[in-house]
Amino acid sequence: MDKDEKWGGLTAGPNTLCGEANTGSHCRHVAPPNAQTKSDEFLKGMAKHLTGLSRLVDEQASRLHDMPFAAANRNSGIREIHGLSTIAQAIDDALSGSRREILTAQPDGPRPRKVLDDALESVRRHVAAGVVMRTLYQHTTRFDEATKEYVQEVTRLGASVRTLDEFFDRLIIVDDVAFIAANADRTSAVAVSEPAVVSFLRDMFNRSWDRAKPFPFAPNYAAMAAREVMPAMRDSIKRLLINGYPDKQIARRLGISERSLQSHIASMKRELGAHNRMQMGYLWGRGKGD
Repeated sequence: MDKDEKWGGLTAGPNTLCGEANTGSHCRHVAPPNAQTKSDEFLKGMAKHLTGLSRLVDEQASRLHDMPFAAANRNSGIREIHGLSTIAQAIDDALSGSRREILTAQPDGPRPRKVLDDALESVRRHVAAGVVMRTLYQHTTRFDEATKEYVQEVTRLGASVRTLDEFFDRLIIVDDVAFIAANADRTSAVAVSEPAVVSFLRDMFNRSWDRAKPFPFAPNYAAMAAREVMPAMRDSIKRLLINGYPDKQIARRLGISERSLQSHIASMKRELGAHNRMQMGYLWGRGKGD
C-alpha cells in the first residue's frame, strides 16, 4: 500500500457521505448518532463548567480588590502602613520586642534636638539589654551641635555611628523586620518580614556601613570634619550636577539645604575659575578639577 492508499484508509470508511464511486474532496466524516450525542453533551458540560469557573475567578478578584492591603498580603511578609503616627507606633512596637540588633539609616542631615533626646532614651534601654545598635547618618550631621552631643552619648553607651556623603532612603531594621518609606514624603511605610527581602536590606546596609566613616570627636572638630568629609561631598555634588539632577534633589540626597548647596557650587566655580555652571561643566569635561 502506497502513501496515498494509507491516507485514504485513514479518512474514508463506512461513516462518510460518499460512496465508493464518489471519493472527491466534498466527502466529509459523520460520527455515529450515539457518538455525536455524547460529544454534544460533553461540550455543553464543559461550557457550563468554564462559565462557573470564570464567575468564581471574578468573585475572588472582586474580593481582593475590596480587601485592605495588609489583609490581602498578610501571608506575603509585607504590610503597608499609612500615617506618621501609625508608622511611629509600628516601629515602637517592633523596638519594644527587639532582642538582637537595630540598624538605622537616617538621611536628610541633622535631626531636631527633641527627636534626638527621645531617641537617646531608647538607645540607653536597648544597649543595656544587649541589643547591638548601628546608625548611619550623612556627613552634614558632623556640623550639627545637637547631633554631635547625641552621637557622643550613644557611643559612650556602646552604640556605633558612622556617616556617608549620600545613601539610600530611610531604613530601620529591628531583628527580622525592616521598615522602609513607601512614598516621597514618607507618610506611608512598608513593614517587611519576608526573610529574603530583610536579608537583602541588611546586606545593603552593611555594604554602606563598610564605606562609611566613623563619627569622630576631637578639639577643633568643625575644621577637622570639613577636611574629612568635604571632598566626598564636593565629588557627589559634581557627579549629580553632571547627571542632570536639579538642586532640590541634590540637596535632599546630600542632607543639606538648597542654600548650602548653592554655596558649595559657588565655591566650586571659584576654584575652577568658572563664571557660571555651563562654563564649570565645560571645564570639567576638559578634565580640569579632577
